[in-house]
Amino acid sequence: MLVARRISSVFGAMLVVLLVPLLAGASPRITKTYSYFSISGRTADDLDNQLQKHGPLTRSTGFRHPGATQIKFGGEVTYLETDRNCSIGDVNVTLKTHITLPRWVNRRQATDTLGLIWDTLSADIKRHEERHAEIARGYARKLENSLQSLGSRKTCKELESEVGRLTKSMIEDHDRDQLQFDIIESKNFDSRMMRLLKNRSASAN
Repeated sequence: MLVARRISSVFGAMLVVLLVPLLAGASPRITKTYSYFSISGRTADDLDNQLQKHGPLTRSTGFRHPGATQIKFGGEVTYLETDRNCSIGDVNVTLKTHITLPRWVNRRQATDTLGLIWDTLSADIKRHEERHAEIARGYARKLENSLQSLGSRKTCKELESEVGRLTKSMIEDHDRDQLQFDIIESKNFDSRMMRLLKNRSASAN
């Protein structure tokens, strides 16, 4: 008997659970999309104020940020039930990431110095958000492999509970890794920007 149930888990504040019914045997789906918000200005203070005013608002912090990555896990697990036990059939973990980045509309009117600063900052913002998406992709693959490796249980109810515990634990690990990445990036921001500016300036000369 083939029993299909969706992955059930408790997701952290930075994640939004998206449970999407999938056909048995479908390939895992990992997608990434982008959107942009516009800012304008002629000075560094202008740009800073615009980022604080128009940057995406994240629920986890309650503040606006120069960039953001929305992460949605979901999927479906099927169970194979016999008179003796219950085992995992198909596992399809899905991941959708959506990255929001700034776009300076009057970049061409900038001075060389301000343009250099902006190009360096915007590249670092994109790198940062891409890394968030990369961390999530790693966990999506790890979660799918771990679910596929679960052994059989006496009943599908027991196995479904195990799927829920495993999913919850892995999503919590994912949240911690994402938070740790943000903490490290924040501590190193000033030194990183100075190094990047120096390297970009040397390349331009």
